[in-house]
Amino acid sequence: MATLVSLSLPGTPPAPLEPALLAAKQERLFAILRSLRRVLIAYSGGADSAYLAWAAQQVLGDNCLALTADSASMPDAHKRDAERFAQQHGIRHEYVPTLEFENPLYAANNADRCFYCKEELFRVMENVAAERGFDALIYGVNQDDLGDHRPGQNAAKIYSVKAPLVEAGLTKAELRELSRLAGLETWDRPASACLSSRIPYGTAVTRENVRTVEVGEEAIRALGFSQFRVRFHEKLVRVEIDPAELPKALSLGMAQQLVKIFKPLGFHYVTLDLEGYRQGSGNEVLH
Repeated sequence: MATLVSLSLPGTPPAPLEPALLAAKQERLFAILRSLRRVLIAYSGGADSAYLAWAAQQVLGDNCLALTADSASMPDAHKRDAERFAQQHGIRHEYVPTLEFENPLYAANNADRCFYCKEELFRVMENVAAERGFDALIYGVNQDDLGDHRPGQNAAKIYSVKAPLVEAGLTKAELRELSRLAGLETWDRPASACLSSRIPYGTAVTRENVRTVEVGEEAIRALGFSQFRVRFHEKLVRVEIDPAELPKALSLGMAQQLVKIFKPLGFHYVTLDLEGYRQGSGNEVLH
């Protein structure tokens, strides 16, 4: 039987993915979901939650419902992608309003900000479950997420939100490969996080500054970049571009383009991070 090869970062050897092991893990996931009977899914439309929603629909049909937070911290483009994916694959989907920006503990943007975001989402989901008779809440954390700084996982424990992808032992690379094999367009979707993650810890999160970040990122996407982050530092913006795409950014012409994007957004200084994009760079200050 042929060996599949996972996606990997430049300079790191790819890990082999055995088809038989992948199939076994997917069947294990299906069995877990089937045992939950009627589920609400925390659904952002990213690669992980999209695969989880698709898997739930495969085994539960209309007994699953994907809920997307209607929050200022989620880019409008991501909401549209989430809705389009759900429609395309016959997944029941709804938006639910969340009010994390009204919580001073969230707005303060300390290292536990994600806890208050997930606490708000899971609280809303718990209410929906009680009103409509759902048996379980689930979300798309995977095996690789367990070692990172993710306070939202503590909120999941409080609200008894289950993590079927972890229970099935699925890693990020395995989820992407299973998504590819299932024909899901999200299989190679770049990693994403909420807009509030672009604001450094200790700087208050507001609807205004996350909107500024969103406008800036849309403009960078229009320049042809696929993996990047706009990091907000008051009057200074720090742009991270994926190392594979960084050569395209390192030109005088592109520098002028970035200045034209960010100066009108109120930044005095426009900078390009020479380390490039790396997931969770905002957490580097915690170590």
